[in-house]
Amino acid sequence: MNLSLEGKSAIICGSTQGIGLAIAEELALLGANCTLMARNEERLKSLIYTLDISLRQEHNYLVADFGRPDEVKRVIESYMQQHVVHILVNNTGGPPPGPIVDANDEDFLNAINQHLICNHILTTAVIPSMKKERYGRIINIISSSVKIPLNNMGVSNTTRGAVASWAKTMANELGQFNITVNSLLPGRISTQRLSSLIEINAKKAKVAFDVVEKNMIEEIPMKRFGDVSEIAAVAAFLASPAASYVSGVSIPVDGGRTGTI
Repeated sequence: MNLSLEGKSAIICGSTQGIGLAIAEELALLGANCTLMARNEERLKSLIYTLDISLRQEHNYLVADFGRPDEVKRVIESYMQQHVVHILVNNTGGPPPGPIVDANDEDFLNAINQHLICNHILTTAVIPSMKKERYGRIINIISSSVKIPLNNMGVSNTTRGAVASWAKTMANELGQFNITVNSLLPGRISTQRLSSLIEINAKKAKVAFDVVEKNMIEEIPMKRFGDVSEIAAVAAFLASPAASYVSGVSIPVDGGRTGTI
């Protein structure tokens, strides 16, 4: 099975921590030249020197705030004037939790801009390069809520569903150019965001952090939270030549928690 990414170049969004950073580390191990993209320049500068270079990879970074689509557009369009991109990982932090009936217009607009609009800006910017190279892998990190909406995640559920439909449509249109578009649906993965959600739920229910955590784990058939490396492994496969005929799918990586086939 050909998993080599030697000679391939990737942009990984939201890659200063958690899932994004784990994916960057995995792609680099397979030989990819990785460009990290996030808003914290100081952390970006330090992280590119931690990525594997045993296959003479060259790593870079881009500074952009996904809450500012115009900034993302300016940064990516400037970058693409002088670079080739084979792999794009769309990934950014999710909206705050809360019931959908409590959400206001601004909550939805912010989430749509941060996820759907920025994904579209980045993807349309790299498509010409992927077409020219006859190799493209667009991987979207979404949520298991695409399959079954999650309680108390109203804005997130709505936005994630929109991104999944957008990704499937992109896959249908880009397949003829050897560009695949797939989405990963993380379940409960040990990240800073999960810890924050547990803390919020614990305060709301007036119970201990450990109680909420234990209840969450009990809902997972594998009886544990996932590790970011387990998301990264699936992303790396989708980015590789081995996944050349996998496109237009949304893959849960959640220890079996999602209650659909």
